[in-house]
Amino acid sequence: MQSLLAFIATIILMQACNTQEQEQTPTIPDQLEINKGMEEINRQFVIDENAQIDGYIERHGWEMTKTGTGLRYMLIETGAGPVAVEGQIISVAFIVSLLDGEELYSSADGPAKDILIGQDNVESGLHEAMTYLRKGDRATIILPSYLAHGLSGDGNKIPPRSSVVYDILVVDLK
Repeated sequence: MQSLLAFIATIILMQACNTQEQEQTPTIPDQLEINKGMEEINRQFVIDENAQIDGYIERHGWEMTKTGTGLRYMLIETGAGPVAVEGQIISVAFIVSLLDGEELYSSADGPAKDILIGQDNVESGLHEAMTYLRKGDRATIILPSYLAHGLSGDGNKIPPRSSVVYDILVVDLK
């Protein structure tokens, strides 16, 4: 009888330890939970980035147009002729900077840059922005990071997840 009680006590003790161990084992989230968490993190980042861009625009006293993608632009000087379309080559002089004012790139040291709209390897936001411009236009364009260099930056001067500001002059449209 004592051995039976000892056996039952041992089983109860083992079961209690096993239950306690199961409660302490963390659950591993499945891929759906991970994806939902990442979506929420990115959604919050976009909200914060838009607030930073809006604050930048407000501090400068600018009235910019915001497109459905989140690109902002403002014409400073208006040119003449037709608006650029996808498939055209647009030649631009430019200065690229960050929201903190740090100038990163400029065409001042060389010729204007030719961009084949919709096809060249430039930021997706630039392709969109070019379709709002015509020869002679000068514009300020702000690209949120997801329309610029995204999560990785450009691997050179533009840091990861950075909004960029373009001062652009359309030199020619071919």
